[in-house]
Amino acid sequence: MKNFIITLICALSMAIPTYAQKGLNDKADNIVGEYLTDRGGSKSKVRVTKAADGTYTAQLFWVENPNDANGKKRKDVNNPDKNLRNVDIDKVVIVKGLKYIKEDKQWGETKIYDPSKGIRVNVTAEFISANKLKLRGTVFGIGTTIYWQKLK
Repeated sequence: MKNFIITLICALSMAIPTYAQKGLNDKADNIVGEYLTDRGGSKSKVRVTKAADGTYTAQLFWVENPNDANGKKRKDVNNPDKNLRNVDIDKVVIVKGLKYIKEDKQWGETKIYDPSKGIRVNVTAEFISANKLKLRGTVFGIGTTIYWQKLK
């Protein structure tokens, strides 16, 4: 009986996160909110909002080190669009046109922008827990995974 109870507790503890994950990925607007990111020791905060066309936009609103060595606000100097190179680093839009893919219970069909490298790559996103969003960026099938911690 004791082994049965231990097995049951283990099974339930594994099922609860899966249920929570599926619930969070079931509704498109669940992605809306604020997130903390840490990419290579560089922390920033991202706000995801819903656009008028029903897609989602992610924009930086805080970066840990916003100023350059001269004390001036850093700009998005690596942006391939020359018109956007004068945008403050803490105001850069990193995802635009993110769509919810109901069949896959994830978000995607757009690109994510990395201001440190000035590149855009295909992106998909899905919750793996109540406060953790997994983003997978790929180019030609090769990619990397990052995690955003949901703050609110």
